Amino acid sequence: MFHRLEAVEERYDELTRLLSDPEVIQDTTRLRTYAKEQSDMEDTVQTYREFKRVEEELQASREMLGERLDDEMKELVKAEIAELTVRKEELERELMVLLLPKDKNDDKSVIVEIRGAAGGDEAALFASELFRMYSRFADRKGWKIDVVESSETGIGGLKEAIFSVVGKGAYSLLKYESGAHRVQRVPSTESGGRIHTSTATVAVLPEVEEVEVEIHDKDLRIDTFCSTGPGGQSVNTTQSAVRITHLPTGIVVSCQDEKSQLKNRDKAMRVLRARVYEKFQSEQQQEYDEQRKSAVGTGDRSERIRTYNYPQSRVTDHRVGLTLHRLDSVLEGDLDEIIHALVTADRAQKLQSAEVEA
Repeated sequence: MFHRLEAVEERYDELTRLLSDPEVIQDTTRLRTYAKEQSDMEDTVQTYREFKRVEEELQASREMLGERLDDEMKELVKAEIAELTVRKEELERELMVLLLPKDKNDDKSVIVEIRGAAGGDEAALFASELFRMYSRFADRKGWKIDVVESSETGIGGLKEAIFSVVGKGAYSLLKYESGAHRVQRVPSTESGGRIHTSTATVAVLPEVEEVEVEIHDKDLRIDTFCSTGPGGQSVNTTQSAVRITHLPTGIVVSCQDEKSQLKNRDKAMRVLRARVYEKFQSEQQQEYDEQRKSAVGTGDRSERIRTYNYPQSRVTDHRVGLTLHRLDSVLEGDLDEIIHALVTADRAQKLQSAEVEA
């Protein structure tokens, strides 16, 4: 581990020199690349430097203990050694976590797809509440929501909602939301007061750039049609809605949210790239998929990951066994405690795997 840390620190120092090089400063591409690389190393290098400082202080304290000291001073040195030993162990643990392979998609924005599943109108209403929950969570993080496509029911529910969440690190937090979300409550239309169970599925895909997944024009079929639903005078009068089919995979994406056909095409292509990328990733990285079958689950849409129980104001995440009795605040976008527990469990499982392999 320490050999790797020394190499990281050496590279960090080299990047510091490069970033002050006039030639690099004039080359915006190299400057941006080096700056990002150094930024990614920042936490690891600073933690390693603190570890070395603590180790030096610990060594000095142990040497001092061997000198002739009065009883009071000896007790102070022993207490300092105990404190430094604990801190050294904490830092060593932190460094092991920082050296774990990072998900290359963590810094990316995301495409989120929410669909009402089992439960008919009640599932659609729950899907609309999940959309609102993620919108509020994005607001808290300073991220931007951009709706790509939505299909509403007559009573205010959502059969489907596809939207992007634009913000650095969105995928690192929202990736744990993929799966089946279950709601337990008494529907407003239920006269007998019985609790019903409905589900909605969530899929979170990293948004990818054109250079990351190759899609050829010859592999696309693009159809245009008139928009339906709310939208003003353009509805049913202009061919602004777009449907794109990726012929090699059969993936189909539609978008009619914008009045401009060009804007709808751009949005649809963003979703298409994300879906094609996900398909290729799942086919080519079976080993990676196996690694994700950990305490936080696989993220598969068919897997029940969380239950929202209205009568008890309870939210339970089944992957980590976390239960919170504050349903209202969670639905208002207060997801930090849940996501923190999932991140911690994921890191602990990966750390355990790394220790076993070592």
